[in-house]
Amino acid sequence: MMMTRPCFLVIDNQYPGSISARKLVIETAQLNVLTAYSAHEALELFTRFPDVDGIVLDTEIAGIPCRKLIEKLREIRSGIPIVTVSPSGVDKCNGEQYHVSSYDPQTLLDQLRHIVGKKTKEAIKENESSKE
Repeated sequence: MMMTRPCFLVIDNQYPGSISARKLVIETAQLNVLTAYSAHEALELFTRFPDVDGIVLDTEIAGIPCRKLIEKLREIRSGIPIVTVSPSGVDKCNGEQYHVSSYDPQTLLDQLRHIVGKKTKEAIKENESSKE
């Protein structure tokens, strides 16, 4: 059985062409990353690739208020795990499942591993029940 590496859509407020530290941290952890640098680009990319394992969303993304963007993402695929990332003390978007400080890469990786682990357990359970 071939295992594919988990993939996350990272919606980052970095400028295209700059190096996203968040993307590098996630890739270093052996996770695949699709990156969007605006809300519009994120919606377009997620429409084309809705089967990502989850979304990492910078709360300061340009284009659409964070809460509205989460609503639009969930219209494309309801239940998609979303981790918002913001500086400490900044309010969350509301609607996300998880929230971490943008200055805490280890907590972000722990959250992404939790999402992948949960998805793997659900897939195994579904596979076992389909054999019955």
